[in-house]
Amino acid sequence: MDERISSLANALSAIETRVPQKDYSGFRARAQRLTDRLIDALFPNYANTPTAREDALTEASALAADCLLTVLCNADRAEQVRDALLSVLPEIRMCLELDLMAAYKGDPAARDLNEIILCYPAFFAIATYRLAHVLYCAKVPLLPRVMTEYAHMRTGIDIHPGATIGDGFFIDHGTGVVIGETTTIGRDVKIYQHVTLGAKSFDVGEDGTPVKGIKRHPDIGDRVVIYAGATVLGGQTHIGNDCVIGGSVWLTRSVEAGKMVLARAAVTDANMQRDIMAVSALDSAML
Repeated sequence: MDERISSLANALSAIETRVPQKDYSGFRARAQRLTDRLIDALFPNYANTPTAREDALTEASALAADCLLTVLCNADRAEQVRDALLSVLPEIRMCLELDLMAAYKGDPAARDLNEIILCYPAFFAIATYRLAHVLYCAKVPLLPRVMTEYAHMRTGIDIHPGATIGDGFFIDHGTGVVIGETTTIGRDVKIYQHVTLGAKSFDVGEDGTPVKGIKRHPDIGDRVVIYAGATVLGGQTHIGNDCVIGGSVWLTRSVEAGKMVLARAAVTDANMQRDIMAVSALDSAML
């Protein structure tokens, strides 16, 4: 049995030569713990176990240094980014305060802010995104994605750390939401479950793989509401301020400010026609 195990291990090692050999063992667990402790530092009264903010910050600082060293391979750069992340925590905390208030004002089921912090999956996903976005903007590889995928795993909400999201952001219910890397979202935006802000198509390079680093996802203006199941696609798609995108709409073209977009079957009130852009939820050719 030992010889068979040894032979199997050698066979697996030979296959591993086709991929980078860097050792990431334990990295995912440390990144997840970093995420939790950063959020504990922001909201210590809601930590899983009683904790002092100073203790959470101390552990988060050490974890950040370790995780950053793993992906940056440069101690000075890792320390610089760690310090920059910690320095903006008060700013992130203030931004999350606005997100909390948006949830409270935007959901009649929310009885108080405690309920939002403890019960709403979107709050954890948004808090994780805001932390990871700082690292993404600092051009830190891998770590911000591991953090937001941790939130994705816990909540069913997939926010790429590269997205740009204004304050006062609220995701109601949340399950199945996807927000792509080059999406921009303005202030005081509310979206519902199963909304996708995604790419319409990919430019492909000579090697057949998608071209990286180009604008692929839509821009959403201020005070926009996007209802459940809506899909908004394309890097050239701009949704203007104060628009309402109805449930199950499939949208691949821009919408001017103040318009309402509904699936054709939902447009029943003739008095609303002036303010509604009626589209088919099924036939994307109409867009």
